Amino acid sequence: MKRGLALAAAVWSIMACAAVAQGPLSSLNLLPKSVSAVEYGASLPPIGYIRYCAENKRDCGKGAASAEAANQAGFSLDAERWQMLFRTNTYVNNKLTPVSDQDQFGEIERWSMPIDKGDCEDYVLLKQKYLKNLGFPASSLLITVVLDENREGHAILTVKAKEGDYVLDNRRDDILRWDETNYSFLKRQSQANPKHWVALEKQQVAASAVISSSAGDE
Repeated sequence: MKRGLALAAAVWSIMACAAVAQGPLSSLNLLPKSVSAVEYGASLPPIGYIRYCAENKRDCGKGAASAEAANQAGFSLDAERWQMLFRTNTYVNNKLTPVSDQDQFGEIERWSMPIDKGDCEDYVLLKQKYLKNLGFPASSLLITVVLDENREGHAILTVKAKEGDYVLDNRRDDILRWDETNYSFLKRQSQANPKHWVALEKQQVAASAVISSSAGDE
């Protein structure tokens, strides 16, 4: 019950701020030209995600979008939605204290819905949850695994819209289009089913990988 009230309060706070917030893009006319990442076929989910879904079936199973819903999920990022994205990203980035899985759980890799601390994938799970509650289609909120500038694993949230694929990252408050980052995109959730993952790199080894908890994720 307390968690439900906390979630409702957080969502209300984000919505209240959205009306007055001045994010990086406050007008549809300023949105860049549509650019989306290319999908190259099936890939295996990260180990941590598999375990998270086994322990949180509601987050991964019931919310799965049908293929038809996924095809219709190309919504437009109008000014109001953009501000919600910006505010959600900023809110979660400031709400959570960065900590590695090793320090928090004594494990190399453990995904969890955070309360007040976590590492990169925990930030992503919370942003995804808030945006779903704000009315964003689940099939457009895709957990994504990348390699950062140091060639270390990192998790971000891709928001797939008609204008392109945009990145919500715990390392920055501003929102970039996927091809404006310095990341190498490896794989992400499928729009048709969040339990299924797709490769974003040709000839990617379809392995279930551990995401590094580097200092940048903490």
